Amino acid sequence: MNQLHQRQARERLVPSGDPDGAVRASDAERERVVDLLRGASAEGRLTIEELETRTAQALAARTRAELEPLTADLPRSTAHAEGIASTRGRRHGPSRDHLAAYVAVNLLLIVIWAATGAGYFWPIWPLLGWGIGVFSHSAPFCGAARRRHGSRSHRTPSPT
Repeated sequence: MNQLHQRQARERLVPSGDPDGAVRASDAERERVVDLLRGASAEGRLTIEELETRTAQALAARTRAELEPLTADLPRSTAHAEGIASTRGRRHGPSRDHLAAYVAVNLLLIVIWAATGAGYFWPIWPLLGWGIGVFSHSAPFCGAARRRHGSRSHRTPSPT
């Protein structure tokens, strides 16, 4: 059973053209192993010490054969790794978390300003600086959403 598990681990990391694993590992392959290790640790399959040791070994690995034993005793896929894989490659605009952080911090700054005498409105500088960053970052995504869904003002009525 252990040999079968090791062969499956080899098939995950080593292409069929290189059965002995002498091919050098890429950064992406090392990161994939680290992601699998993190997922296994989050699921309680690895202790913190095991995670640290295996992560260091994965990042120091030069060949695919060195990466293989690091995940040989773990299930083929973990929910964490599947979650990472499903979110990679998709472009998302600024999340509501970014906007919520912007609003919360700036409200706190305004409260501090008001509590300290409400003189010169110094919170305008973080409001503008951070706001320009947040909104300029979201502008391409807002425009893309409009192009995807079509703008109602630019539509011509269809002849009936």
